[in-house]
Amino acid sequence: MRNNPDRRHLSVVRNLGILAHVDAGKTTVTERILYATGTTHKRGEVHDGTTVTDFDPQERDRGITIFAAAVSCDWNGHRVNLIDTPGHVDFADEVERALRVLDGAVAVFDAVAGVEPQSESVWRQADRHGVPRIAFVNKMDRAGADLDTAVASLRARLHPVPLVVHLPIGAEDTFTGVVDLLRLRALTWGDGSDTAVEGDVPEALREEALRRRRLLEETVAERHPAALEEFCDRETLSAKTLTAALRDLTRTGDGVVVLCGSAYRNRGIEPLLDAVVDYLPSPLDMPAVCGIRDGVDGMRRGRSQATVDDMHHAADRMHHAADRMRHTADERRPADPAAPFAALAFKVGATPTGRLTYLRVYSGTIEKGDPVWESGTGRVERIGRILRVQADRHAQVDRAVAGDIVAVVGLKSARPGSTLCAPGDPLVLEPPGVADPVVSVAVEACRSTDTDRLASALARLAEEDPSLVVRTDPETGQTVLSGMGELHLEVAVEKIRRNLGLDVNVGRPRVTYRETVGRGVSGVVYRHVKQDGGAGQFAHVVLDVEALEDGFEFRSAVVGGRVPQEYVRAVEAGCRDALAEGPLGGHPVTGLRVTLTDGATHVKDSSDTAFRTAGRFALREALRACAMVLLEPVVEVTVTVPEDAVGGVLGDLAARRGRVTDSVVRGGSAVVTATVPLAELFGYATRLRSRTQGRGIFTARPTGYAPAPAAAMTP
Repeated sequence: MRNNPDRRHLSVVRNLGILAHVDAGKTTVTERILYATGTTHKRGEVHDGTTVTDFDPQERDRGITIFAAAVSCDWNGHRVNLIDTPGHVDFADEVERALRVLDGAVAVFDAVAGVEPQSESVWRQADRHGVPRIAFVNKMDRAGADLDTAVASLRARLHPVPLVVHLPIGAEDTFTGVVDLLRLRALTWGDGSDTAVEGDVPEALREEALRRRRLLEETVAERHPAALEEFCDRETLSAKTLTAALRDLTRTGDGVVVLCGSAYRNRGIEPLLDAVVDYLPSPLDMPAVCGIRDGVDGMRRGRSQATVDDMHHAADRMHHAADRMRHTADERRPADPAAPFAALAFKVGATPTGRLTYLRVYSGTIEKGDPVWESGTGRVERIGRILRVQADRHAQVDRAVAGDIVAVVGLKSARPGSTLCAPGDPLVLEPPGVADPVVSVAVEACRSTDTDRLASALARLAEEDPSLVVRTDPETGQTVLSGMGELHLEVAVEKIRRNLGLDVNVGRPRVTYRETVGRGVSGVVYRHVKQDGGAGQFAHVVLDVEALEDGFEFRSAVVGGRVPQEYVRAVEAGCRDALAEGPLGGHPVTGLRVTLTDGATHVKDSSDTAFRTAGRFALREALRACAMVLLEPVVEVTVTVPEDAVGGVLGDLAARRGRVTDSVVRGGSAVVTATVPLAELFGYATRLRSRTQGRGIFTARPTGYAPAPAAAMTP
């Protein structure tokens, strides 16, 4: 019998991510954590290309994080599994997949800029996943850095209750440390010092520290019953009570602990690690993972062999599982090494030593050679090796247990979002969401002999990154690669060039449009009748279509059982099939409600297949009768430029159909926020640099879709 460890060891595990806007200092924070914990013996620097987590050549060339990287370290008897996530908006799906498997996060903010656009986006992503967070205000040594201003920005834009536990000692280039408001002690770091020196609070700051400590106590007491009771009895809170209350408020999301420091100068990292241990939850503190008992038939089939059909429809299976998860959770599995094994694959990558599948183990124990069932294809495969990941370096381990984040070798069919579980206890966990791509480019091999190699490379890219979509244009026959932005596609193409040595031609970027219903129709009738010998097909449906603000909604208003419930579901499936191509230009359709109002069946010839076909063709006919509107992707652009360049920038944004929503002056620079169609932003970085002599920068984040001009109506 396998000797499973008990659950107590899980209390010392922390699975967390580092989240922030690009250039806020996430990777530097990660590097300093690895250095402070003794995991590395030299400080890695982003500008030198010597970081542990930004190990990909493209990351080092560009100076940004592109791929989420997992590392592990130990701090005060606790195991910290840490994922450094990208900050650029084009790689938001990489962040989404990481957040799906994390128990907590450190949100890093720039002490000068405060909450930036992508900071807000990743914060909202963490909100959706219910991930508890603490905040670290970084770059306190920069000119213009101000903790109170950054906290005010956090409160105004993200709306949490900030629980500030630090008071900075010094400002800008004189920043030397912090006052720990819980224990009323000073922590200072000298130039080049690796460890903090603990001492008394400087006399000049003592009154301000006491005032802020009192404010922290009052804020906590208002929101925590046990703290309120002690506060009423003693009119103060002990450090022990305050720590426990802050931990509870962090876990429930009722408050966000705020610390500060300068990661580049190695100041504030030890208190940050202490806060991770003190306030962020362990796997034992998280609710039992929910799943649906599904795929038993697929599991049995997988014991012999999975069909080609299974491979083609793996993504559909996971999508439907996620759909059903929103309505039901058949089973909960606690973080218990003795429970049946269940894990979620959140990342897949190819390395020179084999295909790595990164897992978050939610329950049970897995060892080398164990069989696992994969939800996407119904295959049963065996674990070849289990690896503890240190970015691009790996150490083999004997087993992985509940609460672990590891990589495994030997799985051929697992994709990001796949559930892996014990063959005798099939369970499907909700996969991470995948955003729709918004930019496309045509790609082709320079040499015709490389066409097959390019097709294989693109298929492998799409397998590793679900936000990349590869398709063939039915009109031109070109291979089209779609993704989340220009940079996303550039990185994908460059990966093919570097890894495979393929010469690739890339077309001009094009945005991905959507179609929606402007004015609906009623009473669209479709009869599907087919007789070709043997059993025939018969289905009769009547549909109403109306505009909806967003998404797709299907409902049935059929009375008297004229269309049985199982056929209603088939009609809905057919309608969803029809959404893939709209009548204006073959773009995906969104923003509509379909109502099945009537129908008829045949005693012998009606079937799920017949009603699914009828639903598909009926909705296609209805959409051709509707007044349709073409939608284009729109982004919110934040441009930071010198004040003397504002006029030219505003004029350029107006020429790009931009609508300015805000303009403020901050630290001698103007920050302009505008809503701009994505199609107008191609090449904007070069244009902005030329207009501002290289001093202007901009960031963009998707905000949805808006009606496109008449000129875009041509497919």
